[in-house]
Amino acid sequence: MALTPEAPAAASAAGHESAWYAQREAQYSGGNDVALLTGGDQLFPAMHAAISQARHDVWLATYIFHDDAASRAMADVLIAAARRGVRVRVVVDGFGSKATLPTLRRWFHASGVALAVFRPLDRWYAWLQPGQLRRLHQKLLATDNEQAFVGGINIIGDRVDLNHGATLEPRLDFAVALRGPVVGPVAQTARAMWTRAAFGRDWRDEVLALARSAEPVARAKRLIRRLRITRSPTDLEGEALQPMRAAFLVRDNLSQRRAIERSYIEALRQAGERIDLISAYFYPGPAFLRSLRDAARRGVKVRLLLQGKLDYRFAGLAASVLYGEMLSYGVRIYEYMPAFLHAKMALVDNDWATVGSSNIDPLSLLLNLEANVVVRDTGFNAAVAAAFEQAISVSREVTAPPLAPGWAAALRRGFVAWVANWYLRLAGISGRY
Repeated sequence: MALTPEAPAAASAAGHESAWYAQREAQYSGGNDVALLTGGDQLFPAMHAAISQARHDVWLATYIFHDDAASRAMADVLIAAARRGVRVRVVVDGFGSKATLPTLRRWFHASGVALAVFRPLDRWYAWLQPGQLRRLHQKLLATDNEQAFVGGINIIGDRVDLNHGATLEPRLDFAVALRGPVVGPVAQTARAMWTRAAFGRDWRDEVLALARSAEPVARAKRLIRRLRITRSPTDLEGEALQPMRAAFLVRDNLSQRRAIERSYIEALRQAGERIDLISAYFYPGPAFLRSLRDAARRGVKVRLLLQGKLDYRFAGLAASVLYGEMLSYGVRIYEYMPAFLHAKMALVDNDWATVGSSNIDPLSLLLNLEANVVVRDTGFNAAVAAAFEQAISVSREVTAPPLAPGWAAALRRGFVAWVANWYLRLAGISGRY
């Protein structure tokens, strides 16, 4: 069902930037240009070019902004933009970038770059404040409301690992470069994150401010018609949207608590041929598991690509306790071996794909602020499929669970479930995961 001009005023009054947020499902727009980028080796030069071309504003949100050569180069480009008069705003997570905050503040001091920290942990009592387990995990860049980048790649070199130092092979990760109507929601989200971190305002305040400052409803209606924002791949008149159809999704603690998870589950339930999913951390809830199980049982080819080299042992344990169940359904599981895997990407059949920051685990699906882009396009799907096949070709297939069925396997799975639910309760999430 398309978002029509008769939709509630709350959705339309804020225009094309906030209409997407007022809806509970993916809002597709046509006429986008979406390109898949692999690793910082491809992403960072594209980001540098976009920042260097910016005329008005640059908004960057990231979990980690490190202090290696790649991050220093990014800082230099941001500083150069600010010095030529561009408004540059950077927001980093207070936990993910905690170790490098002194360096970042030194780099950006008196440069014109405004740095904000989301939920800082610079005082011991900050750890006792509610919500500190809910982190900013988005990786966003928007320039002049014309170009944007969304993905799972932090501002850190591909061959640098925070826990293991320098690596020979690059980390496997992905992002997308965006042009077109889908850029608007990305820019609005990056601005909202900076506003929230810098001034303590909530995301809802940012959306309301947009609504209050929006032009009359008639203009918003024309924008919605022009951008062809819909809940499905058809426009207001039922005709096919122009390629490329894309939707920007966030997971937050307001109206979009389960937007990314719902989009995944809906796609899995509609799958008819194949599901290929890459996730650095994989420990889904019951509904997600049922969707994978049901797809495999009806003959869909389901493949999971997970970590082979573990950066966090408990994360690897959490995924492995599900291996027996997944294999019994007919799901094929692979572990990526050449380097660390940090990717979050999936495709379903031949025209649905998503890339972003959200893992398939309780932190991403219930706690952290995340951002994904969903694309309905056969060409983009083919690019994702090629990247998946390349990664599979250097991975090992898991043919048996690490522990045979029995009390030891049950105890291990019970332990992981207990830890996950304890962590969620500590973060203020009630109910079982």
